[in-house]
Amino acid sequence: MSKVPVDGLQNLQGEHDYDIVWPWTRPGGLRNGSTAVLRVKNEARSLPWVLPGLLRVCDKVLIVDNQSDDGTGEVAKRTAVDMGLGDHLDVVEYPFRVARAGAEHLAEPELSVHSLSYFYNWSFAQVDTAFSWKWDGDMVLTAEGELAMAEFGWRSFRKDVILKFPRHGLYVESDRRAYLDLSLHNAEGWGFPIGPDWTYTKSFEWEVRRRPENTVDAILPRGLCVELKYLDGDEFGHWTDPESFATSARNARKRYEWSVFNALTNGEVPEELITIDAPEGTHVIDYVTKTWLPTAPRPLKPPVRAVGRTHDEP
Repeated sequence: MSKVPVDGLQNLQGEHDYDIVWPWTRPGGLRNGSTAVLRVKNEARSLPWVLPGLLRVCDKVLIVDNQSDDGTGEVAKRTAVDMGLGDHLDVVEYPFRVARAGAEHLAEPELSVHSLSYFYNWSFAQVDTAFSWKWDGDMVLTAEGELAMAEFGWRSFRKDVILKFPRHGLYVESDRRAYLDLSLHNAEGWGFPIGPDWTYTKSFEWEVRRRPENTVDAILPRGLCVELKYLDGDEFGHWTDPESFATSARNARKRYEWSVFNALTNGEVPEELITIDAPEGTHVIDYVTKTWLPTAPRPLKPPVRAVGRTHDEP
């Protein structure tokens, strides 16, 4: 990987308001604490479930809104204000088209404002805490997940730890019914220190975060987080071409999720999924994250154990 420029990065388009200044070089440096960074586009539907847990357990939540047209920023602000935690939320705009994962990303120069790696570096350069959570706009903490994130907050003072939050796909059919996938072992990192050794660089289909050689991976228990996938939505629109999932071993998890999603939309329920119906008057997302998962017997198991794989890609 190339060496990280000490002072920051300038983009190829000359958009100097969006040049990158590393936060550890600013006056005062980094403060103790953690910031959840959500790089989002059109996530207004999910944020009322995603944000409350993060706002309760993080020192700051940063929304980086990339050309949303569904009121994402307004929904985020309203959610925080309604909780009395408006001062825990910052919303910033990133006004440039960002290349989709896959062929678009590969074709984009690393220092272009349209590059995924530049977008991620700019987003995390807005953080002023020593630790960060790389969070998605469709990831919802369970009741246990909130406790775990708060309990592991002490790791924000360490410089050699990546925290991994296993997450489970929750395919939402309606307000009352969803399908939970406990068969995947997702080992992607979500908690990272902020510093020159932890910036992003370009890889083939997506961006990759640098990490020092002696970094320790701490994997939290399963059942702490679900990833929302709406069966009436475009869950793979952030990829250049979903058909490419079949052409690379690096896309194994996406290939699996693609097959599950299409089976469900065709009326077929894969045997490794659990069908969950929420009680009347309770939304299925609330039911799964606040009741079903926290009270499910441990260890969590799918109805039929699928072939286990560990997947590190986004």
